[in-house]
Formats: sequence, C-alpha cells, structure tokens
Amino acid sequence: MIRNVIIGLLAVAVIATGYWGFQEQQQSQILTVQAENGYQRAFHELAYHIDQIEDQLGATMAMNTRRQLTPSLAEVWRLTSLASEEIGQLPLGIVDLSKTEEFLHHLGTFSYKTSIRDLDKEPLTDEEYEKLEKFHDYSKTIKNDLRKTQAMTLKKDMRWLDLNKEFQAQDEPLDNAIVDGFRTMDEHVKGASEVEWGPGMVIRNDHEKKLEKRLEKRKITEEEAKEIALSYVDMEQATDMIVSETGDGLDMYSVIIDDPERQAHYYLDMTQQGGHPIWFLQERQINEQNMSLNEASNKAQEFLEEHDKENMQLVDSKQYDSIGVFEFVYLEDNVRVYPDTIKVEVALDEGDIIGYEAMSYLVNHHDRDLEEPELTADEARERLNPRLEVMEDHIALIQNDLGEEVLCYEFFGVINDETYRIYINAEDGEEEKVEKMQEAEPVYDFD
Repeated sequence: MIRNVIIGLLAVAVIATGYWGFQEQQQSQILTVQAENGYQRAFHELAYHIDQIEDQLGATMAMNTRRQLTPSLAEVWRLTSLASEEIGQLPLGIVDLSKTEEFLHHLGTFSYKTSIRDLDKEPLTDEEYEKLEKFHDYSKTIKNDLRKTQAMTLKKDMRWLDLNKEFQAQDEPLDNAIVDGFRTMDEHVKGASEVEWGPGMVIRNDHEKKLEKRLEKRKITEEEAKEIALSYVDMEQATDMIVSETGDGLDMYSVIIDDPERQAHYYLDMTQQGGHPIWFLQERQINEQNMSLNEASNKAQEFLEEHDKENMQLVDSKQYDSIGVFEFVYLEDNVRVYPDTIKVEVALDEGDIIGYEAMSYLVNHHDRDLEEPELTADEARERLNPRLEVMEDHIALIQNDLGEEVLCYEFFGVINDETYRIYINAEDGEEEKVEKMQEAEPVYDFD
C-alpha cells in the first residue's frame, strides 16, 4: 500500500516537473521571439528613417522660404534622433559605428541649430548649402549600404539573435553579411571629416576639447593618479589597485580600487592633465537607511569643500531607495551658474560618498564677468503664465539651446499641483526654458 502511494507521488512529481519544464520552455520561446522581433523592428525602422533623411534633405535643398525650411530642418533633426536611437538598439557591440554615429550627430546638430534660427534675418549661407549637399550625399551612401544589407538579411532569412550568439562566442572579427554591411557603411562615411563640418560640430568638441583647454599642461604620473583616487574615495591605501591609460580622445587614467573593508570596488576616471577626477562610482550592497536626506546633503557638501570645490550650492536632491542624489551648482555673486554643475551620490546606510560626476563643472568652470540684469525680478515675473503660482525665484546663468550662456531669472511655481521651473531672459524678457520638475520617487513596500 505504502509502496503504491510512493509510486503515485513520484508519478505526480514527474508530471509536475515536466509541466513546469514545458511552461519554462514556452516562456523562453516567447522571450526569444520578442527579442528577435525587437531587433528586426529596430533594423528595418533604421533603414526606413535613413531613407526619409535622404529624401527630406533633398527636399530641403530645393526650398527657398523660411516657412518651409524651418519645419523641414526640424524634421531632419527628428529623424536623425530616431536613427541614432535605433542604432543603439541593435546588438552590434563589437562593430565600430563611430563614424556613422558621428555623422548623425553632425547632421542633427546642424539641422536643429538652423531650424531654431530666424532664417528671415539670417538666411542659409552658401557654405551652409554646401554642407547640406554633403549631408545629402553621405545620407544617400548610408541609405544604399543599408538597403543592400537589408536585402541580404531578407534573402537569407538571417536572425539577429544568431548574430548576437556569434559575437559572444568569439573575439575575432566575424565573417557575417550583416556585420560586413555595417562595416562597409561606416567605412564610406569616414570621408565626412571634421574639417568639412566646421568648429563646434564634432562630438568631442562639445566636452573634451573644451576641457583640454581648461586643464593644466602638466601630466600627472600613475603614482600621483593613485594618490588622488584614494583621497576621493576616502581610503589611505588599497589592497588591490589597477591604473590604465585611455587615449581615445581626452587622455585619462581609469582606476579600479578594491575595498575589502566595505566589500566594495571603486571605478574612477581622471584627466592625465592636472589629475582631475571626472567621475567615480562605488559598487557595493546598500543596506537599510540610517540617516536623513538632509544629513546626507551635508555629507555631500563637506566632500566638495574637502576637494576644493568652493561656493557650491545645493539646488536639487532626490532619494532612490537608500541612496541620496544631490545636484550642486557654482554660486558667483549670488548667481546660480548652472553650467558649473556637480552631482554627488551618498549611501544613506553609512553616509559614504558612492558616486561623483563633475564633467560639466570641469568643462565650463572659469572666471566670468557677469553683467547686471536689464530687467528687475518683478518685470520678469510679469512675463510668466498668469496661472503660475510662484513659490521662489533666483538669478541664474544657464545655457540656451544654442549652447550660449544667458543670464536669467529662475522661477519655481505650481500649476494644477504640478511644479515647474521657468527661466526668463534677464535682458529681453524672453522665455528661455520651461521644465516640469520630477516628483519624488515613490517607495514601494511589498512586505
């Protein structure tokens, strides 16, 4: 009797296990299909949007009035943003598409800046029309290369997941039609040199070239880099420390520090010129919160002062689980200088600094001769939406959509229980920016 019961229970267990395995296999197949469909969608939409970019640029070159040029260039900018996003969704991690991405960045920057310009007062120059022709030629090249790759994938019924497995299985270059097509496309776009697009149109000009000009000429040694890194992560010595040089663009040291006491690792990048940390991150398990957000903000302020970042004012704080994230801007003559921004993350369990990001500060911080505002705060307030209930205001220096520094009045106000930050130009009263402020992150308790 007992033997029969045991056999029955074992049979039920086998059937249950088989059913569970069948369900798991079905779920795995569903996820696989969804992933493949996502890759296929991104690829075919990329080909479609590159087609549209080439067509829209061709149409733009034939236009002659601002009424048509402005929306046409704005559409080109929208399409380049979509194409860049779709490239990022494809599993092409080891394929270098830097030239294609740089081309899309050039095109997006040019079309956006031109579309928001008053083309009645500043019409397109002969040089800009020449740039449009070059953009059109290169977009046609990319379109043709993508169409060939697209035709090949459809003819051979290629799957992106198979390509992804090939990437993971070997380090050497792959002999694959998709990979070859993208590599050919990127090779063809190499002709789009920095000289053709002019100053300010190159990706690393936006940050790294500016930063190079601001840095000291002397390059620090690896030993000096270790000392600076340890001081930023508040350690006297490390059991294990790796320093490597990176020379792709700005010369930097990348540092990895082992912290056995906290069972953590630190990752840090700093400039070789002058030894300025750009960012660091501590990787460890964050435990239950033991301090308030206000106490953590004081820790962040002290950290900045200890590392010679003076006159920094806290302008925003958020909490994500047991981590406090704080944004500081440089304060000069009571003016908030928003280009000079530093972000600091503090663990709310032990109060240690676990994250730091200072690229904007390092790129933009310099001596400025700030002018007096033409308008008073009350005059600027009159330019606001009358439905806005103003809670506070400040004088601030921001960067507008063209990357120019503009003195503004900063207003925080509420409409329909939503908080907004609005910048009014302190010289001419124009509305420079309107931002909806993020709400506090909800804390979910699933116990």
